[in-house]
Amino acid sequence: MDGMKVIAICQSGGEFVADDDGLLSYRGGDAHAMEIDERMKYEDFKMEVAEMFNSDHGAMTIKYVLPGNKKTLITISNDKDLNRMMKFHGNTMDIYVLTEEVVAPDVPDTPASRSSRTTLSEAGVLFDSPLNVEDDTMYDTTQPGELIDASFVMLDDDATCFDDHIDIATEVPALPPFGSTDEKLIIAAQQWQNNITGVGQRFNSVHEFREALRKYAIAHQFAFRYKKNDSHRVTVKCKAEGCQWRIHASRLSTTQLICIKKINNIHTCEGAAMTTGYQATRSWVASIIKEKLKVYPNYKPKDIVNDIKQEYGIQLNYFQAWRGKEIAKEQLQGSYKEAYGQLPFFCENIMETNPGSLATFTTKDDSSFHRLFVSFHASLYGFQQGCRPLLFLDSVPLKSKYQGTLLAATAPDADDGVFPVAFTVVDTETDDNWRWFLLQLKSALSPAQSITFVADREKGLKKSIGDIFSDLDVHHGYCMRYLSEQLIRDLKGQFSHEVKRLMVEDFYAAAYAPRLEGFQKCTESIKSISLEAYNWIMESEPEHWANACFQGARYYHMTSNFGELFYAWASDAHELPITQMVDAIRGKITELIYTRRAESDQWVTRLTPSMEEKLDKESLKVHPHQVLISAGNNRFEVRGETIEVVDIDLWDCSCKGWQLTGLPCCHAISVISCHGWDSYDYCSRYFMTESYKITYSGSINPVPNVDRPNQKDYPQNGVTVTPPPTRRPPGRPTTKRFGSQEVVKRQLQCSRCKGPGHNKSTCKEFLSEC
Repeated sequence: MDGMKVIAICQSGGEFVADDDGLLSYRGGDAHAMEIDERMKYEDFKMEVAEMFNSDHGAMTIKYVLPGNKKTLITISNDKDLNRMMKFHGNTMDIYVLTEEVVAPDVPDTPASRSSRTTLSEAGVLFDSPLNVEDDTMYDTTQPGELIDASFVMLDDDATCFDDHIDIATEVPALPPFGSTDEKLIIAAQQWQNNITGVGQRFNSVHEFREALRKYAIAHQFAFRYKKNDSHRVTVKCKAEGCQWRIHASRLSTTQLICIKKINNIHTCEGAAMTTGYQATRSWVASIIKEKLKVYPNYKPKDIVNDIKQEYGIQLNYFQAWRGKEIAKEQLQGSYKEAYGQLPFFCENIMETNPGSLATFTTKDDSSFHRLFVSFHASLYGFQQGCRPLLFLDSVPLKSKYQGTLLAATAPDADDGVFPVAFTVVDTETDDNWRWFLLQLKSALSPAQSITFVADREKGLKKSIGDIFSDLDVHHGYCMRYLSEQLIRDLKGQFSHEVKRLMVEDFYAAAYAPRLEGFQKCTESIKSISLEAYNWIMESEPEHWANACFQGARYYHMTSNFGELFYAWASDAHELPITQMVDAIRGKITELIYTRRAESDQWVTRLTPSMEEKLDKESLKVHPHQVLISAGNNRFEVRGETIEVVDIDLWDCSCKGWQLTGLPCCHAISVISCHGWDSYDYCSRYFMTESYKITYSGSINPVPNVDRPNQKDYPQNGVTVTPPPTRRPPGRPTTKRFGSQEVVKRQLQCSRCKGPGHNKSTCKEFLSEC
């Protein structure tokens, strides 16, 4: 069964109907699909299903039918049951989630008879008895006329069957205690010792009673199990075998109140101690840690495990702590699922509170979320009026509950700082989603001038940029980071780490070279190492990445991950519901605009600080130059280490430095100084302090009611948005840093013989002793 995966169609909220032949069918309710593999544990599976339907984990039963047998429901209650279910079915299966008492219709009650104990063996017996589903565990005893739930177990050879059905007395082994029975009660739990007072005590709901009972058991250090557990009655016994402690509570007629009707408060189990988190549900963990999570948002699951053990004496596993934290976050931040439903209202609210902004979304045919585009007017205006027409396109994966990817367009301001222009949240990063993002971006910008994009050439970007902006003079500069990574991946020859590093260095040098001869020199260097690498580079369209060949203006920006500051904001907010995540990003952009506007008010130079520094450094190279008037009035020959020709009218120098940077090169400054002109008059307007201030002159208004809009505030267009089907897998998310990656992994080197490919402990080289 290695690698086996099954699609489970999970159904809840409906009812079973039996035909004349006793065949069961399930009608009504809600259905969701999830993927199961052979590594999934029962508890993980049950948690996922409970979360899918927003159900109480403790009061939920999961069942399925065998292929070809639709008369009997089989209960899944442990890892082996889950494993057997996958073996019985092929690629897909139906499972049913029951949360209240369900009686299969038109099935006659048949008295149950006693049988022998249950143990494991090679024989499999299917219990085909009428259904009376009370909870997710079978009765430990049966009375005449009382029915057990159907379940699939293994019996030993001395098992006895009566009248084609079997009654089981389940043996529940005691769980190992966390400490001795005379261990002192944990101080933090002592407050719960009197949560249960006796017969007649009332509770507002079944949920409140369960919570009180759970805390009571924790305070008194014992574990319990449900015999009956539904919306109107709860019967509980001590988990220890043979213990007489029991409690029964049920609903008072015509009310929602739950009242304790019977209780035997004496333990005969010699004080079986509380065990490894058996009563500590994720809801209970959430209630305990919620207040602390407010103060410490980065409260780690491992710290939760330690704190719960120290304060309450309960040993959680990592998964319980992680799930509890997820529930607590949702209680504090709002529902992830509801946030998708708020998107129509949210987008309208953005555009109403920030006129000139664009916020729009799309859904799939099943109404599930597809993509969301947001660009604030302050960003659009700042880019068009103050920034260079240069956009960086890149993406960052989101580790939210429903995963997804953020696509972003950022620009450099006059001081080479990151300026966010627009972003999109999509279900997955695909060619089609990138194309949609670019269509929305063009609609928001309505560009009237040439734009240079720096982006990957994959993911459909090469074609989409060319098609969507075909009416403009648009240039696409390939990202050197992605290109160099692809070069190393595509090389088939065996190269050492050092050789790969040298090739990548020459590759970048070829890209930065301002003139064709420099480009050719660098590529010839690569050719001397590997003809394969040289051919790959020459076929990778240098006109899109080499300065010597590129027709656009990208100001020496060679990679698309320029906006890492913006991506970090998204990563910090990825655990929030989607509307709150977008609003958190809005808050960061607002703060950025305000901070940089305040800083620029103190500037007294015509150029921004970083550009002023670059111009000063270039001016220091002027002294050894000699300026000669050329044939044309505004063309000059400048002699120094090289001989260059400067055209003042065209802002052009044969060294290409002026054109590539937007600032006068040392040759142009020599000519300007020689004639007593002002160097600032020959600097690009995009580097002026005035342009910087225009970029940050706008403001972004708050978007009210982000988390809890009133129902009447929703748009009346009938649009429904549900979460995407992609969900984060169970367990701790992987920690993978976004951004520039090492192009070449470091090769192992022996510290003894200095040879590659092994270390000192495995070194077999003979070293002569001198």
